[in-house]
Amino acid sequence: QVQLQESGGGLVQPGGSLRLSCAASGDISRLNAMGWYRQAPGKEREWVARINTGGNIWYAASAKGRFTISRDNESKDVYLQMNNLRPEDTAVYYCHGEGVLSDHWGQGTQVTVSS
Repeated sequence: QVQLQESGGGLVQPGGSLRLSCAASGDISRLNAMGWYRQAPGKEREWVARINTGGNIWYAASAKGRFTISRDNESKDVYLQMNNLRPEDTAVYYCHGEGVLSDHWGQGTQVTVSS
């Protein structure tokens, strides 16, 4: 089993920054990639960023240039540095582990961008 626990969410003003963390534990060797998704009120969950075991990185268009995903190679924890935040970034952010046979999700952390 894989356990994922997010932290680092909060309230920030437009233009501000936050760094989300995802602590990964359990059988994380089964994961091919990890990433971040988000879900705003009344909207579907959407993909934000992804990093695979080879270190390759992908971003959604909404995140490119403002968000940076990274990984601790020892602990396998994953981070999302979010800069120049906008009100439309307000959402619950979920850590995602992509396994061969199944996906794994954290409980989510709330990010609110508001003045």
